[in-house]
Amino acid sequence: MKIGLYFGTFNPIHIGHLIIANHFAEYSGLDQIWMVVTPHNPLKNKQALLDDYQRLQLVFLATEEYPKIKPSDIEFKLSQPNYTLNTLAHLQDKHPNYEFSLIMGEDNLNSLHKWKNHEVILQNHEIYVYPRISSELENSIYKNNPKIHIIDAPIVEISSTFIRKNIKSKKNVRPLLPEKVWEYIDHNNLYKR
Repeated sequence: MKIGLYFGTFNPIHIGHLIIANHFAEYSGLDQIWMVVTPHNPLKNKQALLDDYQRLQLVFLATEEYPKIKPSDIEFKLSQPNYTLNTLAHLQDKHPNYEFSLIMGEDNLNSLHKWKNHEVILQNHEIYVYPRISSELENSIYKNNPKIHIIDAPIVEISSTFIRKNIKSKKNVRPLLPEKVWEYIDHNNLYKR
């Protein structure tokens, strides 16, 4: 089985994440998409994150009606900060018959050379890339790499930061979130402070 790993803090998960995950599930040749909730991205401030299990719950609520998209807490069990290479090695040990690939935006692809042991990741795993509005793929050092697959996916410019900021400002961001995610956030007064 070919699994696409879509990593993120998902703080919170929003419809843009779902549009991208569903597009890859339906059009990339991957059998399933695992939404890997990252407890601590080494490039982000952990203090700004909602509790790990609340974010996992939001991903569960958002994906429960999508049979090809699954929430994953695999990084909760690994040492922090989380490095993609370590997660991939752990998953390969746990599921030796699965083929794991990464899903990332082109902005992440352009900074891949800064990742811990990125050469090993590229050697052993395929990477599926979705576009951003400011396309830099023409100048990317990875554009001709056979392990990189650029997918013609919808360009979605919604950010979790925008959503959090506007919930705090009492703006209506309900259309940007799956219904059950919005209900959970509203019921639990999340992101309001």
